[in-house]
Amino acid sequence: MNPAAGNYPVGFVGIGKMGLPMATRIAQHGHPLHAYDTSTAALGAIGAVNGVRASAGLAGIGRACAVVILMLPDSAVVRKVLYHEKDGLAAHLRPGAVVIDMSSSVPSVTRELGGRLKAAGIDLIDAPVSGGVKRAIDGSLAIMAGGEPAVIERLKPLLLTMGKSIVETGMLGSGHAMKALNNYVSAAGLLAACEALKVGADFGIAPDKIVAVLNASTGRNNSTENKLMQFVVSGEFNSGFSLGLMKKDINIATDLALDLGSETLLGEVLLRSWADAEVKFGGAADHTEIYRMLERGAESNS
Repeated sequence: MNPAAGNYPVGFVGIGKMGLPMATRIAQHGHPLHAYDTSTAALGAIGAVNGVRASAGLAGIGRACAVVILMLPDSAVVRKVLYHEKDGLAAHLRPGAVVIDMSSSVPSVTRELGGRLKAAGIDLIDAPVSGGVKRAIDGSLAIMAGGEPAVIERLKPLLLTMGKSIVETGMLGSGHAMKALNNYVSAAGLLAACEALKVGADFGIAPDKIVAVLNASTGRNNSTENKLMQFVVSGEFNSGFSLGLMKKDINIATDLALDLGSETLLGEVLLRSWADAEVKFGGAADHTEIYRMLERGAESNS
């Protein structure tokens, strides 16, 4: 089960909105896939994919796979999966195995877990993704990879089954740092775009004209191109990325800045805006629903 030797078995833990299409692509590229999730529905969905074995627990994955991918909600769940006192994955992995944490995790926790795994002869790289469900389905995700360059190099063919762009960000934890910082910038762009859309509409400008001008001008960003018309103006609010996850990533970014003594002038505004929206609409609401915070009557209708 050498990661440099073709279609070796791969473990995948966390079959959510992103995990399902990512795991599916790995299997479609010929890797025997051993999948695990606490949700029986999620296991059923991935188990229906050719080449996938739905696992009853983490122990079987650890014994069968030299490479295991984690796609989990946060660092607390990653830690639990690796070191749960009864069935932690780390206890079943063999020396020489590699864990790829593709979750949106806290960089300092990633470094701590990497040290523990390294002491047991197991490598950890952090390789979070950006692009959403649509790009997970077509395999065009952007992947930010932190850790030992030689380990990342060996695993690039596997990562390229899920993503089109792999940026090696440096030391372990740097991928997770960059994921949080990327979403910090994304959150700022979305909030500014939503404010411009609301003010322009209040002035009497048609929403499609507002978006057209932004996209033809210097205000263009990912949100103006891929979110305003598609999910906000349409009223669909179903981009596939939750408001709670965006708030979590903003929080990771602002905590990182605080730990480093760096100043973020927008950090408090962004964190407060998404925290307020989470209270009003719930963490499971789509992150594009931040627009509803700007609408008159949002307070009374929440």
